[in-house]
Amino acid sequence: MDLEKIVENLPDAPGVYLMKDKRDAVIYIGKAKNLKNRVRSYFLPRGDLNYKSQFLLSRVVDIDYLATDTEKEALILENTLIKRHRPKYNIRLRDDKTYVNLKLDIKHPFPRISIVRRPRRDGSLIFGPYSSVHAVRETLGLVNKLFPLRTCTDSMLKNRSRACLQYQIKRCLAPCLNLVDKQTYRELVKEVILFLEGKSRELTGLLKEKMRKASEALDFEEAARIRDQLQSIETTLEKQKVVSTKGRDQDIFAYFRQGGLMEIHTLFVRQGQLIGSSSYHFIEPKLTEEEVFSSFIKQFYHQERFIPEETILPIKIDDSRLIEELLQEKKGEKIRIIVPQRGERLKLLELARQNAEFALKGSQDYEHSREKSLIELKSQLGLRNLPGWIECFDISNIAGSQAVGSMVVFEGGVPRKDRYRHYRIKELAQVDDYGMMKEVLSRRYREAEGKEIPDMLIVDGGKGQLNIALSVLQELKLEGLNVISLAKKSKDEPRVASHLRNRLKSKGDEKIYLPGKKNPTVLPKDSPALLLLQRIRDEAHRFAITYHRKLRDKKRLRSSLEDIPGVGEVRKKELLRHFGSLKKIKEASLKDLEQAPGIIKGLARNIYDFLHPPPLTPPTRGGE
Repeated sequence: MDLEKIVENLPDAPGVYLMKDKRDAVIYIGKAKNLKNRVRSYFLPRGDLNYKSQFLLSRVVDIDYLATDTEKEALILENTLIKRHRPKYNIRLRDDKTYVNLKLDIKHPFPRISIVRRPRRDGSLIFGPYSSVHAVRETLGLVNKLFPLRTCTDSMLKNRSRACLQYQIKRCLAPCLNLVDKQTYRELVKEVILFLEGKSRELTGLLKEKMRKASEALDFEEAARIRDQLQSIETTLEKQKVVSTKGRDQDIFAYFRQGGLMEIHTLFVRQGQLIGSSSYHFIEPKLTEEEVFSSFIKQFYHQERFIPEETILPIKIDDSRLIEELLQEKKGEKIRIIVPQRGERLKLLELARQNAEFALKGSQDYEHSREKSLIELKSQLGLRNLPGWIECFDISNIAGSQAVGSMVVFEGGVPRKDRYRHYRIKELAQVDDYGMMKEVLSRRYREAEGKEIPDMLIVDGGKGQLNIALSVLQELKLEGLNVISLAKKSKDEPRVASHLRNRLKSKGDEKIYLPGKKNPTVLPKDSPALLLLQRIRDEAHRFAITYHRKLRDKKRLRSSLEDIPGVGEVRKKELLRHFGSLKKIKEASLKDLEQAPGIIKGLARNIYDFLHPPPLTPPTRGGE
């Protein structure tokens, strides 16, 4: 069927749509509040379709759908179908292969803890995920040491005729020989759950109450056992990092994306203590960050895992309200999805982001991705050689004041901060971006005469900035240097053909200008080459802005004392050293000023009068 006819036959109802390729394989699954409107939006002749939409449409030959009664049902169905069909262009959480969990089968009369890779929805409690088998075995060993749960299998439990070594060393209560009743064992299981969920206050409070009751019953041996257990638990909990003074249960999600790679890092905070973390690695996801997180969060909590009172995300997602409702139904308590703007939560988010960056840069894929970005850059832009050494320049000024230039250096796709340079604009006082760029480039490459030069030069701006760079290199007779300019929207951009205009709209505002080409080159938004260029350009902009602000703030700090006749740099420093601040100098009396070192009476009077000008007299009307 024609795709447009399929779209017209879709119902005006919530549901899930499945896009298929020519082999009838499901390549993308999406949720919709209104199926017809949502799927139709892919085919509207608009310029704001993202790259994912354009990418999918070139491969889709059929669209199937499943209507639901509510949007919430559609959200649940979407997640189920993604798990079943594993579509190529949806984000997929691979917990079942990469991460391990602890499972506690609470339906069993005498539960035990076991290690599982693929948790099933059988009513058991799942704790984790843990990033390695070593980490989960370490946690399991600690639990077995602190809480005497059985460690034997169900088969051994049924067939054992005498107590095992674990009972002899007081690491098990021997339910196999009926030496412990179900109620006592259940209380022990409750303590284990509190420990694994990180609820240290509730756990220690429970144990202290048990110790008190044992003492009142004169069971001092049991009280001493609980005391030792409590001390061991408190010692263990002291090692956990306290990251929140509010004592909340939180899952914090952040990401780091570079080239064709994306890393999502999760911090698990229980009652204000950081008890663990996990990282999730994705290669060349075709979705936007919002779509990635929407799909990721639904899959993350789809499994039987602990749901905290707060889920902290770095960006807003469209489904946050629905996901909150689903999690609240599952937990039976109110939960919140938060995108923090300030405070403690934002600091936790930054901590998670840093860990995501460390995890991504430590992966083997990262090295491959950097090499791939450089190879693609050479191929897409038709460069003469691989741009291993790249220099990028930017100008920062406000109405020409405190104008500065910056140069950042990347080698092998990695910043070399030891080779960054700042330039104060000396030759121009008026606003002239072209002139300022020419000054900075001339100063930089005049030094390069007779020395090795970079493989690529990037200037921030349009075609005019590119021409300035080329003229400077021509003046200095430097050859063999690839030159490009990168701009979001340039005033001097020439009118382009309609087909190119549509490409620009569909792929974004980033335009790459190359020597000898009239129209800019455009790359897909998720192109590793484009992402590398954007990162370099943004770093040059950040470095320029930082220096500009530093100079601007320094200028503001120049006190008005320098405008007083007779007060130079030396006397200004002496006054500030004597009084401590400009505010205190203004508050000083004439007598105080006369007693300052190096200040004679006449100068003290000049300073006092300058800092305390007489009030303005209002003008009088004629005849009055």
